[in-house]
Amino acid sequence: MPGFSGGLRKMRVAIDDADAAVAQYTLVLGEHELPLNELVGKPFTLNYEGAIHCIHCNRKTSKSFNQGYCYPCFRSLAQCDQCIVSPEKCHYHLGTCREPEWADKFCMQDHYVYLANSSGLKVGITRGNQIPTRWIDQGAVQALPLFRVTSRRMAGLVETLCKAHVADKTNWRAMLKGVPEPVDLQGEARTLLGSIKHELAELHKEFGIQAITELDSAEPVNIAYPVLAYPAKVTSHNFDKNPQVAGQLQGIKAQYLIFDTGVINLRKFGGYQVSAEFG
Repeated sequence: MPGFSGGLRKMRVAIDDADAAVAQYTLVLGEHELPLNELVGKPFTLNYEGAIHCIHCNRKTSKSFNQGYCYPCFRSLAQCDQCIVSPEKCHYHLGTCREPEWADKFCMQDHYVYLANSSGLKVGITRGNQIPTRWIDQGAVQALPLFRVTSRRMAGLVETLCKAHVADKTNWRAMLKGVPEPVDLQGEARTLLGSIKHELAELHKEFGIQAITELDSAEPVNIAYPVLAYPAKVTSHNFDKNPQVAGQLQGIKAQYLIFDTGVINLRKFGGYQVSAEFG
């Protein structure tokens, strides 16, 4: 069987068409890239080679933090700060950002608040240049942008209003068991907007009308995934417990590979030195 090895990164994803198109996946191991869709239905093996290198500084580390960072980077980088998970806690405006220049590029730009259907209806946020990547990474089969806002913090503030009425988490086990029932995203959006209109008006009053733009003409995006069979019971592979993941590759969804022997979240193991065999 042919193969190669390198440092594991999250799979690159793409979509060719916004109308029920199939997500396209590429495995990234160091300098090597492998298109994965064409391997669905075939034998596939991943072997963890026992080393981890930080995905930021490449320092060898005995333990990975926050999906691929060494501990010093985890403690010092803005991209590992608590406000990345909870953007409403952004403290850039207070002058205490770990890396203001990084924030200028990644946080102080337009973001989108959206509704998606992955394991059911949820609300989320993403940078504009991460559409539709973010939706694919979450395994969404439908997505609809609701607002365009001027910063990551603003996205977090709007999301906080929304998640009082809509879930903000994906049930990953349910997401991997099949395709969820279709949701009328535009109808749900109208209901949600009616529920938060007063709080939204307060944000407009505080930050200005230009800070939040409602995308009332946006159309839902439909996404399909290269999956031959979903597992009846979700069992997870873990490189820290078993260095080999092998079997027939039955599908790919979100950042998970679905084998007939279980599933593995590749994003969780960023920086792990891994070899792949396929054929």
